[in-house]
Amino acid sequence: MPTGFDAGDTSFVLISAALVMLMTPGLAFFYGGMVRVKSVLNMLLMSFVSLGIVSVLWVAYGYSLTFGDDLGGHGIIGNLAQAGMRGVTGTTLTGSIPVFAFAAFQLMFAIITPALISGAIADRAKFGAWMLFIAVWVTVVYFPVAHWVWQSGGWIYKLGVKDFAGGTAVHINAGMAALGALLVLGKRVGFKKDPMRPHSLPFVMLGSGLLWFGWFGFNAGSALAANGTASVAFFNTQVATGAAMMGWLTWERVRKGKFTSLGAASGAVAGLVAITPACAAVNSWGAIAIGVVAGLVCAWAVGLKDRLGYDDSLDVVGVHAVGGLVGTLLIGVFDVTDGLVAGAGPEQLWKQAIGALTVAAYSLVVSCLLAMIIQVTIGFRVPREHEVTGIDQVVHAESAYDFVVAEKKELEFSGPAAHRHY
Repeated sequence: MPTGFDAGDTSFVLISAALVMLMTPGLAFFYGGMVRVKSVLNMLLMSFVSLGIVSVLWVAYGYSLTFGDDLGGHGIIGNLAQAGMRGVTGTTLTGSIPVFAFAAFQLMFAIITPALISGAIADRAKFGAWMLFIAVWVTVVYFPVAHWVWQSGGWIYKLGVKDFAGGTAVHINAGMAALGALLVLGKRVGFKKDPMRPHSLPFVMLGSGLLWFGWFGFNAGSALAANGTASVAFFNTQVATGAAMMGWLTWERVRKGKFTSLGAASGAVAGLVAITPACAAVNSWGAIAIGVVAGLVCAWAVGLKDRLGYDDSLDVVGVHAVGGLVGTLLIGVFDVTDGLVAGAGPEQLWKQAIGALTVAAYSLVVSCLLAMIIQVTIGFRVPREHEVTGIDQVVHAESAYDFVVAEKKELEFSGPAAHRHY
């Protein structure tokens, strides 16, 4: 290996990449448990298919557009010099790790970001149209925004906005894209009339646990080295997530008089989202403060959809857009060197606000336009009768559970034969 290669750093980044990859199946379970039983497979697949689509596009041009040298020097998009991973070998380094290790790690971010959007349009999107949406969205939204934020030539990077692991590029980006898509697709059949309760809260808890586990790779891995920064990011991720869960549960107890498993899982995810941009910039008490604020504010934001009348099926806007905004802005307050609590003045807060709001506006507008184009061409929403019947049977010719067998076993258990041994 060439001079500068570090086996420990490389191992750390590869393991972190694997952890982030696990987050997408974790997200599938988290979302899958929250939908009704007739569309659980479709919900799982809407996350899972991103692993296939984005992996291919990342090799073709995504990595080069995101992390290639800036095209034209304007900080907008990378060039195509590394399209197809041209010129990259196992010995090509970036810092102390191979470029392939870095590219694999960043690929996992690109995969999960569009998958996050899917929860907002659960139960009502054509699967083929969704696959097209992913392919175009990562091309015109994710790759440019990630370039702005993380590549040294990107305009947000040069502005001095701090985003360690994706508050803007991942969470605000996905949350606002979700808002744009759901506004085009409209409300589910029976919204506010029919019960739309989660079909499997154990799935939700499993998914949130996998997300929490994988998030250590997401945040600590963004140090790109096994060092002190990674340790700080890891620790702050844990304490902020715990604080956010407690904040959400407190909100539930005050507002509804109950603690719920769905609230605990949602609060944990809100904390993970909020600490993502700030995990290496704040101390432990700052992380706890960010977590508590995120838990409370995201719980409040989720309730807004009923008052405002938009159908965000699985609260992507309230958790990811709002949680990402909370974490990104609070860097300007709790950053240990440039935050208000450090006596540094409001300059960093203004920078954070500019970065966050620009990404939010760009993602919302472009995602809404993309969804509209798909809707008027090939159609984005399933027919009403398919939605009522259930997407799993109509679109995938499958069901998550064999109800015939389940009903037969129930009859056997409750029938006369079940009492012969008593």
